[in-house]
Amino acid sequence: MFRSKTKERKPQKKKQFFLKKIKSCPLSAKGSPEIDYKNIRLLEKYISEKGKIVPSRISFVSSDKQRKLSREIKKARSLALISHVGKIR
Repeated sequence: MFRSKTKERKPQKKKQFFLKKIKSCPLSAKGSPEIDYKNIRLLEKYISEKGKIVPSRISFVSSDKQRKLSREIKKARSLALISHVGKIR
């Protein structure tokens, strides 16, 4: 008889190469410190060595907390609590 040109294929499972880990916001957790311009230790964790604010995709901070964090960093810089240039060796 005639063979059909199209072959029936079984649906294959797609391989997952990268597992995406979902991290929660460290500043939204219960008992986390309040974002304030006077809390210099907290603000310096989110500033790079060159003095730039670390983006939320690296620090895993939520978008509304990131906005508040950047606002408080800028306020602390204007009051000279944090250096504009970066960390001095």
